[in-house]
Amino acid sequence: MAENKEEDVKLGANKFRETQPLGTAAQTDKDYKEPPPAPLFEPGELSSWSFYRAGIAEFMATFLFLYITILTVMGLKRSDSLCSSVGIQGVAWAFGGMIFALVYCTAGISGGHINPAVTFGLFLARKLSLTRAVFYIVMQCLGAICGAGVVKGFMVGPYQRLGGGANVVNPGYTKGDGLGAEIIGTFVLVYTVFSATDAKRNARDSHVPILAPLPIGFAVFLVHLATIPITGTGINPARSLGAAIIYNTDQAWDDHWIFWVGPFIGAALAAVYHQIIIRAIPFHKSS
Repeated sequence: MAENKEEDVKLGANKFRETQPLGTAAQTDKDYKEPPPAPLFEPGELSSWSFYRAGIAEFMATFLFLYITILTVMGLKRSDSLCSSVGIQGVAWAFGGMIFALVYCTAGISGGHINPAVTFGLFLARKLSLTRAVFYIVMQCLGAICGAGVVKGFMVGPYQRLGGGANVVNPGYTKGDGLGAEIIGTFVLVYTVFSATDAKRNARDSHVPILAPLPIGFAVFLVHLATIPITGTGINPARSLGAAIIYNTDQAWDDHWIFWVGPFIGAALAAVYHQIIIRAIPFHKSS
């Protein structure tokens, strides 16, 4: 009975295989098979329900991400709030914890990107098509705008007074400092995504169980601890865009380019590093 059930599972996985943008499709044994690169354009995706379902998942995940994290930032900044004592560590845990939870929830549907920089890095590595990458980025940005908008609806007065959770280069730092912090922070995040979801590593080190959302969420937590004092930590252009549109001040828009250019450069560097250095390591099957 158990053998038949296992065969049914394998048959279903092969016959109705979902697209896995993060390259996390399970191996049936310890032998490694190089997944083929995603095509640049895949028009057939546009007629697939799984394509739109993945976009909806990205929208909802980014919406919830902005809703929880910006409310946490607002609570920290309000002196009369019960959350005013959480500190930078509390904000960092909110961002990292939400990424952990949301990647865990959506990885099997969309790959759990929740970040245009992650999507861009995976596109450069040929893990997903341009069609899907553009669709994901649009849905992520729309979700972020809606999430920040709901927060403002709850806190109409305090929202503008407390900065709206918008990313800006803080006093004492230059725009170059902010750009560098965003590049390095995003590199850490996207490099962790590649490492945690690499099929070659999963096959080679199959004796070491890895729950991908955990290192990804922890990387977000650590980057926030390091760079909140510099830029408030963007490393996610959708997060920065949603807050900037709803907050809508000159200061937020003056620095806004940093939170697109920095993450995209960091993601590109992580993709190149992973493809040239890590993927070049010979494969040795675990005994």
